[in-house]
Amino acid sequence: MVAVAGVDLVIEEGEFFTLLGPSGSGKTTLLRMIAGFERPDAGRIELRGRDVTSLPPHLRDTNTVFQDYALFPHMSVGQNIGYGLRIKRIPAAERRRRVERALRMVRLEGLDKRRPNQLSGGQRQRVALARAVVNEPEVLLLDEPLGALDLKLRQEMQIELKQIQKEVGITFVYVTHDQEEALTMSDRVAVMSNGKIEQIGSPVDVYERPASEFVAGFIGISNVLLRDGVRFVVRPEKIRMLTEGENPDPGMRVEPGTVEEVVYVGMSTRYVVRLDRGEQLVAVRQNMDAASDAASFQGRPVRLAWTTGHTYVLESKEK
Repeated sequence: MVAVAGVDLVIEEGEFFTLLGPSGSGKTTLLRMIAGFERPDAGRIELRGRDVTSLPPHLRDTNTVFQDYALFPHMSVGQNIGYGLRIKRIPAAERRRRVERALRMVRLEGLDKRRPNQLSGGQRQRVALARAVVNEPEVLLLDEPLGALDLKLRQEMQIELKQIQKEVGITFVYVTHDQEEALTMSDRVAVMSNGKIEQIGSPVDVYERPASEFVAGFIGISNVLLRDGVRFVVRPEKIRMLTEGENPDPGMRVEPGTVEEVVYVGMSTRYVVRLDRGEQLVAVRQNMDAASDAASFQGRPVRLAWTTGHTYVLESKEK
């Protein structure tokens, strides 16, 4: 079985680059090949123009941050962060200076004497990040590092990670299956499926202009429609659900249908609508009114409207 095939990828220096895809898409295998934990059967891997394909991990100027943190439980926070510097025989005074700087960067000043088991999950993740960054590698590889954190802390760490990456200027290669995470942090995203890259682009590109039906469906909720032999995407938030007597804007396409399901998700409500012509669409409305008002739409006839500027035609691909 081939895990990764036909990948041709250039990551720019200082970039926050994310490999995004479902389980089994090949993203972690690709990251492990960059790190040197896996050897490709063909092709080559270069860091700053230097061929490192045959080099073991410790001879590549990369560091990896894993989901399980991999901290040494018998060492203090400061000792964990400075471990790589000690192995490189960096003088003690320089080690202390760099460890203190790393602690400030991840907002853990004053905790250098604590052991990992005295820290929260978010603090342990910060220690793992500081330990990786303090070595100043050319490339920092992050394999689902926030996966074990709860939602609120994960969202906070997303913002912090991006800020830290900007501050240190190190190239980050980040692996995740979380679409929101990828869109929040990345300069560019490579969407992977079945060992291949489906699309590379900025977060706006891959969301607003998906290159395939897979990308459209994997990143967010997509409505894929077929009209006159052309498949196109319109996102739920681009669809306006017209109230009774409300007129669409000039140039809008209007489709009548019936609300089959109402899904309350806090800030917004999703409406699953069966069009009179048979297709099913999802529309999203912000919850400006009471939630009970949204529930009253269940089973009601509605009209959905959108502009052609909010649709994106999917390219047909030869099989």
